[in-house]
Amino acid sequence: MTTPPASDAKVIRVGMLEGRPVYGGELQVKLRVRGDEMVLLEIFYAAGVGTPLHSHTHESVIYLVSGKLKATIEDKTFVMMPGDTCRHPAGVLHGAEALEDAVILECKSPAPDLSAFMTAG
Repeated sequence: MTTPPASDAKVIRVGMLEGRPVYGGELQVKLRVRGDEMVLLEIFYAAGVGTPLHSHTHESVIYLVSGKLKATIEDKTFVMMPGDTCRHPAGVLHGAEALEDAVILECKSPAPDLSAFMTAG
């Protein structure tokens, strides 16, 4: 399957994640591609927008395209810069906050039902 042009991707505005409110605003999520076992999302965080600590049944890998993001995984907090990556194992608490406008690519596997954990809030 081919991926549609970036200009065709619909923006999903997310205010709730795993039943908890996103703070500082909302996430802007674009589904880039869905495979049999994974999904790739492009997510825009405006400065000050963050996700509360949460966990889920899938694994995620994050790549920071632009901006600056404070990430927490379990009990470790660190600042991500463009080009940095991190991994959220299934079942592990994690969260993020944009220190400046930021864009990430997030690969989730196995591919979750996005509507089950991301809602408009």
